Amino acid sequence: MSNIPATTMRALLLPAPDAPFAMHHLPTPVPAPGEVLVRIHASGVNPLDTKIRAGAAAHARHALPAVLGMDLAGTVQAVGPGVTDFQPGDAVYGFTGGIGGHQGSLADHAAVDARLLALKPAALSMREAAALPLVFITAWEGLVDRAQVRPGHKVLVHGGAGGVGHVAIQLARARGATVWATGSAAQADTIRALGATPIDHEATDVDTYLAEHTAGQGFDVVCDTVGGAALDASFRAVRRYTGHVVSSLGWGTHALAPLSFRGASYSGVFTLLPLLTGEHRAHHGEILREATALANAGLLKPRMDPLRFTLESAAQAHARVASGQAQGKVVVDVLP
Repeated sequence: MSNIPATTMRALLLPAPDAPFAMHHLPTPVPAPGEVLVRIHASGVNPLDTKIRAGAAAHARHALPAVLGMDLAGTVQAVGPGVTDFQPGDAVYGFTGGIGGHQGSLADHAAVDARLLALKPAALSMREAAALPLVFITAWEGLVDRAQVRPGHKVLVHGGAGGVGHVAIQLARARGATVWATGSAAQADTIRALGATPIDHEATDVDTYLAEHTAGQGFDVVCDTVGGAALDASFRAVRRYTGHVVSSLGWGTHALAPLSFRGASYSGVFTLLPLLTGEHRAHHGEILREATALANAGLLKPRMDPLRFTLESAAQAHARVASGQAQGKVVVDVLP
């Protein structure tokens, strides 16, 4: 493949909420100062992508028509003025667009803020790398930045078989914690294979699993990736005084009294802020460098849905995610 960018590129445009994607040929972007032009090989699909497409994510504003797709993996084709960390030919990945007016990854190329990128793990394929950025950054900001997970901690992950949850399990274990995770009975083997003790949240109440796994004392860190009733359960499951609940889904109305009665702490995680505000973008690149190190050490690997999709079938990829039937992360293969 030539390193000279084509003058035009394929891009999937979403013209209006809930409308069909439309394939267009657009001018290939030119990287501005501080930006990198990436030839996109793969585009990760997250539940949030499907909500943006449906017009149901006001917190992830993205004026239409627009190109969706928040996660990418690909090859650097050109660098803008001032970029010194990357050069043409580098394999990179990142959470780089698809919200806040930033072009997404359902296109052949994207010019992205270099601070949001990291070198792709050599141990992972482009598809696997494209599955990681949003979910890993979310897990890191909660478990490491907020809760400072460390050896000896007992960690409970709500939704352990999900996108953020299955990465949170691996991250907590890599930092020396012992991990439990909630899920359905059908997800127990998946959770166990990730290295956590499964808890059937449909058959076991909070008091029961606290007594069984923590002698009633509670977990040092509870990572909620589900929201709703799971967040309410988190407030009851956390250790008194020193416990910390972190959540990336704080929707709904929640009583804080159970948390207050335990003298514990709560932190919210909103991974989109750097793209929406421009603040702290370099930290996303720093976090992904940590992901690269973990993946190359064999401590981090995304679960991948077995179905394959292309730009032409991206709508089917979105439907797969929205249906809840995906058996791991869904990724669109962009490079023909």
